Amino acid sequence: MLVITTFENSIFIELAISSLEQKGIPKEQIFAAPLDKRTEPRQLFDTIHRADGFSMFDTAAILGTCFMLLGAIYGYVLKWGPIIWGTIGAVTGLLVGFLIKLWTVKKGKGGNKKISAEIILMIRCEDYQWETVEKTLWDYKALGMTRIRDDKRGKIK
Repeated sequence: MLVITTFENSIFIELAISSLEQKGIPKEQIFAAPLDKRTEPRQLFDTIHRADGFSMFDTAAILGTCFMLLGAIYGYVLKWGPIIWGTIGAVTGLLVGFLIKLWTVKKGKGGNKKISAEIILMIRCEDYQWETVEKTLWDYKALGMTRIRDDKRGKIK
């Protein structure tokens, strides 16, 4: 069986490897590999060929609709009328919503440290060792884990 898990770069991965060796997993069956970090910043705007599911225009659309509705309603009592005030409200709402979203995205990049997988740990073990390996890795703060069963000839299914 092959166990694959991810860790943050910390002392916990060293402690997990030492604990696994003490529990009978040979050093030759444990492999740790660090991941390279992305160097270029994430793009804010999606293209037709690449989209990350993060929209910059959702808040702008919501506020644009709300401000347009308020502008059209109160435009009946204001001098320029509901069409002009509805258009002013829509443009104002779009700009305010976009600026709010842009500000929160920029603020989130520098201020919050997000958990990221930095090291992949692969362990080849027997089926009866799975529970011990799983408990040990979770105890030492693994971020995620999977197991892949292999057949008797050592080939992965």
